[in-house]
Amino acid sequence: MKMPLQITARNFDLPETFREDIRKKAEKLDKYYPQIMHCRVTVEVPHRHHHEGFLYNIRIDITVPGAELVIKREPNKDIYVAIRDAFDAARRKLEDFARRQRGDVKHHEEVPRAHISALFLDKGFGFLTTPEGEEVYFHAHSILNRKFQQLKIGMEVHFVKEEGEKGPQASSVTVIE
Repeated sequence: MKMPLQITARNFDLPETFREDIRKKAEKLDKYYPQIMHCRVTVEVPHRHHHEGFLYNIRIDITVPGAELVIKREPNKDIYVAIRDAFDAARRKLEDFARRQRGDVKHHEEVPRAHISALFLDKGFGFLTTPEGEEVYFHAHSILNRKFQQLKIGMEVHFVKEEGEKGPQASSVTVIE
C-alpha cells in the first residue's frame, strides 16, 4: 500500500490480536491490486442484542486511483468471521475493479434471433429461419415459454443452436414477447 492502513474501533476496545489480523489481511490485498492508496477499516459494535450478544460490523474503505471502493458486510456474532468475510469481499471487489481497468470484462454473446417459418403441429416440430436465411429444426419439447400449439408462423424467437444428426437444431426456443 502506498499510504498507511487506518484501523478504527467504535463502541468497544479492539484487542491487538484482531488489529494484527486486519493488518495481515490488508497487506494481502496488494496482491490483487497493487495501486491501493489508502485502506480504512472500521470495526463497530452498533448496540448490544440481549438474545444474540455482540454483533460486529466491518466496513472497509479502499482508495484506488480514480475510485473509492466500499465494502460493508452483514453483521456477525464472530469477529473472526466478520473480518474474514469483509476481506474476502474486498478481494473480490479489487479483482473486479482490476479486470474492468484492464478491459477484461466478459462480453456475452448475443442470443440468436429467428422467426418461425414452418410448423407441423400434428408431428410436433417446426423450423426457424435466421436473418441470414439458415433453417434450423426445433422440436415441441424445446419451446420454453409457450405451448407448442400456441405458436404461429412469423413469431420472433430467441434460440440456442446446436448441431443435430441431420443439421442445425434449436435445443431451446423462447418466443419474444
